[in-house]
Amino acid sequence: MRTLVLGRTPARVTAVLETLRADGFDAEGTSTDEEARKLLETGQFGVLIIGGGVEPDSRAALKKLAAEHQVRRVIDGALTAPFDAYVRREFEPRIREAASE
Repeated sequence: MRTLVLGRTPARVTAVLETLRADGFDAEGTSTDEEARKLLETGQFGVLIIGGGVEPDSRAALKKLAAEHQVRRVIDGALTAPFDAYVRREFEPRIREAASE
């Protein structure tokens, strides 16, 4: 299931993507709402991960857009170190669950 990661800190987005991809997940990421909107509008994503630094107004708008484009699961996250362990513990099980629905 294709996953979109939105986070305000590019290095953290990169860290999440590296872990997800290393573990066999199809994931793409961005740090801007504009790019996230463009990607969601393609209808190719089943999961959206929104980082803790994304502002409430942006978060709400992107959740609404995700629902309009049949995103199965929106995951709110706030990374803690070590990032790879957090991704494996918090994100990957939810992505797998969404894929099995």
